[in-house]
Amino acid sequence: MRRVTVITAIVFGTFVFLGISFLLARALTGSGAERTRVIEVLRAQARGDADAVLEKLPACASEPACARVTRERVAELARPGKVEILTYRPSVRVTMTRRSGTGRVAWRAGDSPPVVQCVKARREGPLTGGGVELLSISKPIGLEASCG
Repeated sequence: MRRVTVITAIVFGTFVFLGISFLLARALTGSGAERTRVIEVLRAQARGDADAVLEKLPACASEPACARVTRERVAELARPGKVEILTYRPSVRVTMTRRSGTGRVAWRAGDSPPVVQCVKARREGPLTGGGVELLSISKPIGLEASCG
């Protein structure tokens, strides 16, 4: 009887450990998923493709004022060359549930000067589905400015 109890406790502990490990792994990879979405927006922005930017920002695309401003901004920020992220601070470090926040990205295309923008995002943690939705991207801010 005692041996069955010990084996049951070990099996239960193993499942709990694996479950928690899985949830933490999904929570920790959220920043990478957010960064990937941001670079997609930046590439479209650098190409001058406002439709592609708005496709990646559905919340902004659904609001006429935000869509108009985004189109104007994309026209101003179009530049040739390969887009590279210089620094990126995600909107949320780790989340287990739904949270929104503002990230900060410094980037450049080709030999152009750096551009710093704020990116609003909604992140889902592993307990709420584990996705990323970009909400909007700001006008350029100063190189040392914060998004807060």
